[in-house]
Amino acid sequence: LQLLFLVQVHGQGGVKFQNWAKTYGSSPELYFQPTSVEEIREILDMARQRDKRVKVVGGGHSPSDIACTDDFMIQMGKMNRVLKVDKEKQQVTVEGGIFLSHLNVELSKHGLALANLGAVSEVTAAGVIGTGTHNTGIKHGILPTQVIALSLLTASGEILECSESINADIFQAARLHLGCLGIVLTVTFQCVSQFHLHEVAFPSTLTEVLDHLDDHLQRSQYFRFLWFPHSENVSVIYQDPTNKAAMGGMCWDTPRRSLNQHGARDGAVGMGASNLTRAGCAHAVINWGWGLPLGSEKTKEALLELKAALENNSKLVAHYPVEVRFARGDEIWLSPCFQRDSCYMNIIMYSPYGKNVPRLNYWLTYEGIMKKHGGRPHWAKAHSCTRKDFEKMYPAFPKFCSIREKLDPTGIFLNTYLEKVFY
Repeated sequence: LQLLFLVQVHGQGGVKFQNWAKTYGSSPELYFQPTSVEEIREILDMARQRDKRVKVVGGGHSPSDIACTDDFMIQMGKMNRVLKVDKEKQQVTVEGGIFLSHLNVELSKHGLALANLGAVSEVTAAGVIGTGTHNTGIKHGILPTQVIALSLLTASGEILECSESINADIFQAARLHLGCLGIVLTVTFQCVSQFHLHEVAFPSTLTEVLDHLDDHLQRSQYFRFLWFPHSENVSVIYQDPTNKAAMGGMCWDTPRRSLNQHGARDGAVGMGASNLTRAGCAHAVINWGWGLPLGSEKTKEALLELKAALENNSKLVAHYPVEVRFARGDEIWLSPCFQRDSCYMNIIMYSPYGKNVPRLNYWLTYEGIMKKHGGRPHWAKAHSCTRKDFEKMYPAFPKFCSIREKLDPTGIFLNTYLEKVFY
């Protein structure tokens, strides 16, 4: 007599998923919150039997439809443990569903920290590497560059351990996986000793910053700047490690109103008014970002072309600063920084009280300029690129496609967003 024990997984119907920016949403047929690998395997079996696709979602912060599905959705929030901390090697292994906000607290207990974080911490470890989340600092790579190992549950139910020495090709693909190679179960991060940052913000002009961009990049480890459209105004932000403990929680927040052209100019005065140490909050809603090959001339040409477009077309109105950040080149196949140091240029539209704002003309103009200057779109954000574009942008794109087709031959992890990428 053979006894067969099945894990009982229960999917919830009637759940409506919406991303944080409220720009995209979907109504999955079944919504799962598994607590074990066995449960995930059963979900995949059920999906195969019913000919359904499966999408994994983390914090839902991507301002695109990359996580949307009308079939099965898996939210990994209950698989969120810290599995191992190696203080000597300064490494930590975590389950893929852990929020960085939780991980940051746990690391601080051991005197450790991630070398670089994105703007938001209510995101999962698997999610932030999956879309190539970045911050700023020409000596720092995007967040996936801090990953030294991971484990991946494939469509067939096999678990692959991946690192530079084991399944090396899959590792280079899976460090920025787009959610299409399998389900990331664990991630091992290379950490650094815990540190505080001292931030100084000061006003400048677009001309000054662009003419002395290399100087700014050398002066501050985490340099970025905000340009206020319809003006020459810029707020320069320097962040650098300090031995001083952080001062209490000032939060720099743009007023909750739709900034018009005059508002954008006026905002520059307040944003760069003083030098300070502070903790930051982000409240921008609709966000597009592309990475350009770094070079003061490339950055200058692209920004000045965007400035000219706004000045010459009265239908283009930008009511929120353009954020410019920087990242070190890497060897991750689908990284916007693949084999080149990069400048990220983000345009942001504020949606007051959840109301829609005209944005299509601005977005398409910006995207055209970014393409012209050799840009690559941020994977988490909306774009109109297709496979033909990506084949030109990414030398390793065919390699990634080959790995994806091998690991997921039936396309169980695809959705509408990913079909545009691969077909």
